[in-house]
Amino acid sequence: MRRGHPKRSIPRDVRTRRPLHPGRDADEQEAVSWPESIRVRECMTRQPAVIHADGLVRGAAEMMKARKIRHLPVVDRGDRLVGIVTDRDLRQAIFSPAIQKRLGNRADALKTLTVADVMTRGVMTVRPAAEIREAARLMHEQKIGALPVVEGDRVVGILTEIDVLEAFERVLGEGVIARPYRWAAAYR
Repeated sequence: MRRGHPKRSIPRDVRTRRPLHPGRDADEQEAVSWPESIRVRECMTRQPAVIHADGLVRGAAEMMKARKIRHLPVVDRGDRLVGIVTDRDLRQAIFSPAIQKRLGNRADALKTLTVADVMTRGVMTVRPAAEIREAARLMHEQKIGALPVVEGDRVVGILTEIDVLEAFERVLGEGVIARPYRWAAAYR
């Protein structure tokens, strides 16, 4: 049985009152300023390890393990960027049914697999003069962990997610977001 009108779950006076923790006022927002645009050249890893397309997958895996890296730009004999190989590419190559079928029972045939067989072609790149925000947005939207940095078609660096996080940490360390801690304490 229904009696009268159902009660509102949140009374009107509660819904319309000022929030307990209001946002920043206009003067507080003006006090927070991001630094001028940070360029990729300031954050990238310079002179990254690269591998030739005709190099062996085994050599790429060893290089990545020894240098503790996950992304390796692939260049041709003219040192022009032609692709990128990642630790994921290597794992997929080893466990790929197509590769297993091609190799059959000959596990040593895996030793003859080249980087060109497993690399990602059509790599997204970034220029050294690009803004770090744009590079980070591209990495986020495309779900990629690194962008080779190129001038012309030559690799001059690599921007990894670690480089982007270090830049973000540096910006935070400069006090750009230091004031909200004080704001939070004022509202407790």
